[in-house]
Amino acid sequence: MATFLYKLGKLAFRRRHFVALIWVALLTLAGVGAASAPTAASSSFSIPGTEAQKAFDLLDQRFPGSSADGATARVVFQAPDGEKITSAANKAEVSKTVADLGSGSKEVAAAADPFAAKTVSKDGTIAYSSVSYKVSSMELTDADRDALQKTVDEARDSGLTVEVGGDALQAMPETGATEIIGVAIAAVVLVITFGSLVAAGLPLLTALIGVGIGVSSITALANALDLGTTTSTLAMMIGLAVGIDYALFIVSRFRAELAEGRGREEAAGRAVGTAGSAVVFAGLTVVIALVGLAVVNIPMLTKMGIAAAGTVAIAVLIALTLIPALLGYAGIGASPARAKPRAWGRVHGRKARKVLAAEEKPEPKTNMGTRWARFVLRRPVAVLLTAVVGLGVMAVPVSSLELGLPDDGVQPTDTTQRKAYDLLSEGFGPGFNGPLVAVVDVKHSQEPKDAVARVSKDIAATDGVKTVTPPAFNKAGDTATITVVPSFKPSSTQTEDVVHTIRDKGADIKADTRAEVLVTGTTAMNIDVSQKLNDALVPYLALVVGLAFLLLMVVFRSVLVPLKAALGFLLSVVAALGAVVAVYQWGWLGSLFGVEQTGPIMSMMPIFMVGVVFGLAMDYEVFLVTRMREAYVHGERPAQAIVTGFRHGARVVTAAAVIMIAVFAGFIGSSEQMVKMIGFGLAIAVFFDAFLVRMTIVPAVLALLGKRAWWLPKWLDRILPNVDVEGEGLKTASGDDSTEEDRELARV
Repeated sequence: MATFLYKLGKLAFRRRHFVALIWVALLTLAGVGAASAPTAASSSFSIPGTEAQKAFDLLDQRFPGSSADGATARVVFQAPDGEKITSAANKAEVSKTVADLGSGSKEVAAAADPFAAKTVSKDGTIAYSSVSYKVSSMELTDADRDALQKTVDEARDSGLTVEVGGDALQAMPETGATEIIGVAIAAVVLVITFGSLVAAGLPLLTALIGVGIGVSSITALANALDLGTTTSTLAMMIGLAVGIDYALFIVSRFRAELAEGRGREEAAGRAVGTAGSAVVFAGLTVVIALVGLAVVNIPMLTKMGIAAAGTVAIAVLIALTLIPALLGYAGIGASPARAKPRAWGRVHGRKARKVLAAEEKPEPKTNMGTRWARFVLRRPVAVLLTAVVGLGVMAVPVSSLELGLPDDGVQPTDTTQRKAYDLLSEGFGPGFNGPLVAVVDVKHSQEPKDAVARVSKDIAATDGVKTVTPPAFNKAGDTATITVVPSFKPSSTQTEDVVHTIRDKGADIKADTRAEVLVTGTTAMNIDVSQKLNDALVPYLALVVGLAFLLLMVVFRSVLVPLKAALGFLLSVVAALGAVVAVYQWGWLGSLFGVEQTGPIMSMMPIFMVGVVFGLAMDYEVFLVTRMREAYVHGERPAQAIVTGFRHGARVVTAAAVIMIAVFAGFIGSSEQMVKMIGFGLAIAVFFDAFLVRMTIVPAVLALLGKRAWWLPKWLDRILPNVDVEGEGLKTASGDDSTEEDRELARV
């Protein structure tokens, strides 16, 4: 592989005009496609194989035209202090507002009158109107939302407090200024790392091109493939991080090759042949982890994973082709200062090495990476125990992990959705924000009405149920719906117990009456999602970690190094989950991270972090340990190879980790709770994995293992393909006649 990538790098360098033109054309094509694509329709959220989804599908079949998947809005009215919403003046204003809601948009299916529907609180101060739409929230136009907002504003002018919940006002999530700050921090880190604006600008430029192509492609295909807004946000988040990192490693190796005296074209070829090999395998681990999310069998999660994986693949291709092409344009600005006098223009290839060989070679400078590696080698057991115990302490909060999906209760307190949520809780109880819907299929029951009456009676007698509405039959009389309001808030474990109790009673009712009881609604669907994700976690771990283990075994020609990599990852991801629980569930430092309301952790968070963090963790494993493997293959002792790997790789890996942390942390400022939590979780996971696992535990374990770290059974060595990540084949490909003893890798 190294030889192929070496030739690819040189080809891209020589044909830089053609390569640059191709990528500019792809970016333009994707941009035009995104601009001309129709507005994306609703991103359907389905969970095949669950009871909540089965009930939802039954409603679509038995209640045609009910717009079960249409947008909804709950317009909540509160009377001024000391007044009742039922007073003549307030009642007239509410009725007028409801009429305006019904006529404000042609997409409104119905707007319920609170007084006719009896949706007025017992104390008479709060009422609400349920507004249903014919189309989904993503299909609503700005004019539809403006009409809703205008009607609400007019009602507020009368002195009433009016707030809107539901998804009708749902808009694109805002990331805020922190995302830009994250990119700015990445730029500063790159300038400090390279000491050159030109070299620092290349990774940023190529990462933005890659993200531009990826996100534009997702936007262009969103309508056809039913992609949600979170899909492009996730692709942007991961694409920026890996795009900058992959380019950083290629540019860094290019500068190192120049510092050794090689010519520009040769340096570009070798950079792609060596660091490019690591980029390919690091990218493969990320792609495997993201595409592997398909095993969960939640379409939305599968689409998110595949879209993000596509962006990562683009980042890899850009690093292997566009980076060497742009290095051809960069001129002397991309060269390390000490290589400029002799590595450019006049001196190339063998001639350069002969010049260097004739000079006195200085001893490699002792940098921070070297000092840290030697410290770990002197005290491997103490360092290992300290890091493991530290991560173990951070993982303690995981023991109280509660899973759910965020609702309006976790929105910022100044939003109308959150205010409506709080008003409904005040007037009708916390469970009113997450009602359950019991769908009773009596098609095969001999006494349909009696069966539904029994279901209604049994549900009303269930502990934790506050109110039950009278059954509503469809025209055929073979299906009825019963709305159930729990006594607890939607995300509580008590509400989950209520759902399970009703489902257990439904099994007994079916045995007696042949009437099937299915529980659905947003709350029930959240519970089913959590259960489905929990059930899929172990198979997903086995698949992703197993495939990546095999991949790393091929890369490192070792059994213990991949095993150590996988175990280290488990430590970092569990510790990161512990930090997420502490901040978003317990509320520790919540104000610092913009946590308005604590609650359960998003159901997708554990399995999503496993997938993404595993892929990113293997990036640093590949980049750092490949340098050690390269030194070991070239004849250094195991301990010295660790020091060499850190001398040449620690600075770049540190910069890459800081950049990735900054990019992820930038999304903590998002207005979307899901994006906010993912950004924090990924940022803290990269911190733990890069600095505590890869740069602390890894050298300590390798120091204790010694030569055994690189052991591979002979029979396995014979059947595994040799991908030559160390670049041994480059000596033949480039006609390098220098001996390895004369070769000293330069650090930049």
